[in-house]
Amino acid sequence: MGRRVVIAEDEAIIRLDLKEILETEGYEIVGETGRGDEAVELVARTRPDLAILDIKMPGIDGIEAARRITAQQKVPVLILTAFSQRNLIEEARDAGVAAYLVKPFQAGELVPAIEVALARFEEYRAIEEEHDRLAGEVATLEDKLETRRLVDRAKGVLMDQHQMTEADAFSFIQRTAMSRRVRMRQVAQEILDGTLTPG
Repeated sequence: MGRRVVIAEDEAIIRLDLKEILETEGYEIVGETGRGDEAVELVARTRPDLAILDIKMPGIDGIEAARRITAQQKVPVLILTAFSQRNLIEEARDAGVAAYLVKPFQAGELVPAIEVALARFEEYRAIEEEHDRLAGEVATLEDKLETRRLVDRAKGVLMDQHQMTEADAFSFIQRTAMSRRVRMRQVAQEILDGTLTPG
């Protein structure tokens, strides 16, 4: 069964392109809108597997919509951004956005970006579960964001210096943390400090 997707993009032609590409690839579009506030409502109502949001939309922007969606629904978010909006990518990540795609994009770039969003979302869930389990209570959002940032940076080091894929890098961090009974955050910091290397 195809994954269910909500599309929020204020340019109708781009929204139509997205819908066409996704349906061709076997995805089911369960809602579409041109407004950020409506996107939040659509996701709450349809409970999709993924939300694709443009950054610039009327109502509320894509980053605020992403923040609300990820806080309430636990749905992966892929954000569409123009080249000039690169400065918003870090803000988007902190809002819970799992991946982004720069416009204008080619049809062949959409599905890989979705796969990245879905994989990163699973990583974020694993980080949150670890936090909640080890803390004995729900960790603060700031704590989870800091862990996510450290893990992302450590993955980058493993990918650059040890030619690992993103999935393998995350798996190494997670396995090491579990076997040593420490937090992923600590493992990530050791990788960044250069005191821990695979192999």
